[in-house]
Amino acid sequence: MGSFTRLTAVAAPLPRPNIDTDVIIRIEKVLLPRHQQGRWAFAAWRYRADGSPEPDFVLNQPRYAGAQILVAGPNFGCGSSREAAVWALMAAGIRCVVAPGFGPIFQANCFQNGMLPVVLEAPLAEDLARQLETAASPALTVDLEACELTAPDGRRHPFRIEAMRREALLQGLDPIALALRRGAAIDAFQSRDRGLRPWVYLPEVRA
Repeated sequence: MGSFTRLTAVAAPLPRPNIDTDVIIRIEKVLLPRHQQGRWAFAAWRYRADGSPEPDFVLNQPRYAGAQILVAGPNFGCGSSREAAVWALMAAGIRCVVAPGFGPIFQANCFQNGMLPVVLEAPLAEDLARQLETAASPALTVDLEACELTAPDGRRHPFRIEAMRREALLQGLDPIALALRRGAAIDAFQSRDRGLRPWVYLPEVRA
């Protein structure tokens, strides 16, 4: 999993509420290889019936070309618990989503795949979206080390991330890798626990 430390990038405003995972990636596309799913992120909005790009959709507009950050509306990523929603966004180049709130499973899947979900209060997220529509440069800086977001107008806004989630993203560790870093403590606990509760453990099988 790639690390996330500090990102300055084009940010696209998508302030619609309740964007669900079926909008992010349709169910019939989730079995595609991950690197192919980016083309199908928001496909119902990105393409017309004949397959041509929909020019009014924000990610098709030249101003937001190469966007790596989305500023979304409340409850982003609600709906079914498909991890492919995160894979599709990442394959489309998105590394961070800023919103007033997220679907809980989508938010957890972000952390497990190296994407940063930043929660900001709704008025601030709405103001950021407006700035991205009018600023000379529609870019944001998201600094995970400082837990701070810098808006186009230069103002800095703090955000909160759970300490363990932050550590994992900064170091590029998925949950298994994060647990293995504590291998010695886990082994010590199991050794003590085995003596206290031997019935919990299966007998060791010797070759």
